[in-house]
Amino acid sequence: MLHWLFTIGLLQTILAYLATAAFGVLLNIPRRALNLSGWVGAAGWLTYEALYQLLPTTIDIKLAIGNLVAAVVIGVFSGLAAHYKRMPMIIFNIPSLVPLVPGGQSYRVVRNLVTGHPAIANQYLAQVVIIAGVIAIGFLLAEFINRLLWQLSHS
Repeated sequence: MLHWLFTIGLLQTILAYLATAAFGVLLNIPRRALNLSGWVGAAGWLTYEALYQLLPTTIDIKLAIGNLVAAVVIGVFSGLAAHYKRMPMIIFNIPSLVPLVPGGQSYRVVRNLVTGHPAIANQYLAQVVIIAGVIAIGFLLAEFINRLLWQLSHS
């Protein structure tokens, strides 16, 4: 695991940072939020990828748990970044989700439907639905955690 972290994990984290920041530029978020948004996205991706590598379960469970925890990390860090920069949380949430979006699986669904492999397409469709669902649940949990942190810091 340590070898993976310092080779492929580091490269993927840098690429996730760049992808998040580049998508932030496309979304025209304020310049002062780009760097922090990139770091939030990189933290989410590193969380997902580390869990995917560590969990000794099936691929579907790895996808679900990895995306759930990564969405919570993105949600909590986005809340902290928004408070720090005094900006809306969505400025950090949306670009940071880019590395987690199941675009590859969505493409495979369409490709397998077109080539006449509906059983394989259904497997990938299930992955897309799982990933989208756990990202939504992760953001819900992150909002709960952010409100809890806010209550604890102001009491």
